[in-house]
Amino acid sequence: METVRVELGRRAYPIHIGAGALDAEPLYRSHLRGGRVAVVSNTVVAPIYSARVKAALGRAGAQVATEVLVEDGESAKSWATLERVFDGLLAARIGRDGLIVALGGGVVGDLAGFAAAVYQRGIDFLQVPTTLLAQVDSSVGGKTAVNHARGKNMIGAFHQPVAVVADVGTLATLPDRELRAGIAEVIKHGFALDAELVSWLESHLERLLARDTEALSHVVRRSCELKAQVVAADERESGPRALLNFGHTFGHAIEAGAGYGAWLHGEAVAAGMVMAAELSVRAGMLAADDAARLKRLVQRAGLPVQGPPLAWERYLELMAGDKKASAGRIRYVVLQGIGQAILRHDLEERDVRAAIAAASAKPQTAASR
Repeated sequence: METVRVELGRRAYPIHIGAGALDAEPLYRSHLRGGRVAVVSNTVVAPIYSARVKAALGRAGAQVATEVLVEDGESAKSWATLERVFDGLLAARIGRDGLIVALGGGVVGDLAGFAAAVYQRGIDFLQVPTTLLAQVDSSVGGKTAVNHARGKNMIGAFHQPVAVVADVGTLATLPDRELRAGIAEVIKHGFALDAELVSWLESHLERLLARDTEALSHVVRRSCELKAQVVAADERESGPRALLNFGHTFGHAIEAGAGYGAWLHGEAVAAGMVMAAELSVRAGMLAADDAARLKRLVQRAGLPVQGPPLAWERYLELMAGDKKASAGRIRYVVLQGIGQAILRHDLEERDVRAAIAAASAKPQTAASR
């Protein structure tokens, strides 16, 4: 078992990483305040892992009062599903001293975390991420949200968990597509912040795809270390934390434009990173060889390197509505080198359009069908 800490003063918390972590009752015990516990999970994860988590909570002395199950997939990040979570919390009489345990991937973590942020003006929650994407990224940092038709994660709050219990053993049951989507976020961390991680991925990608426990533990730990450092320095994304959004401005537009659930988040981020790297080259900041290096790694991971055939005007419309836009201007996370992301809001629209065109699938014509 390894532990990484997110240093946020009185709200600091541990990230426990290791095979079998979700069965370790000591990891839960210190976060119980005597109130009732609610487990929030989904219909795919709960049948596999819920009994183990509830048993560990019971051994730790918790009273698990309810389990709320939501549907699997991005469609669960809705206001209607959030109301169902609230109904479950209220019916189980979860009080302000209660605890919500989020058991699942990024969707469950975002949804349960937002519920915890606003239920009775805020109660504790603990993350038990079961996907690679959630373990390396979304479970850490306190971003919680639901989606809106006009944009991804547009309704939410910053609400830090009391702990993260990342059991890499759960990745053994993860579908291949979900595993690859998680690798996209690892690639993001490397190209945005850590050139050494990029080199490691280039040498060890096949071990990750084969679900080698040591390799998975390494990327989870390193990703959490990188994100913990950034979150500790900029919890509410007023500065350097925005660099973690490399690939996300384009990626969120892909998710919204294609329809939530058509693309996995990591798939959209993968294509978004290729667009962002292409934009970096066209803006004169990144060597073309470095952009090609990113594209090769994304392809090797089995991830898309082209976005859907949306018109560039649609991309710009969706990106302009993204919550990362400032004073009506789109802010782009671009690269000035591998591991050297920067934030720019003054890039030429012609370069943005060209980058989108270069990394988007072409609409089929009647002659090509």
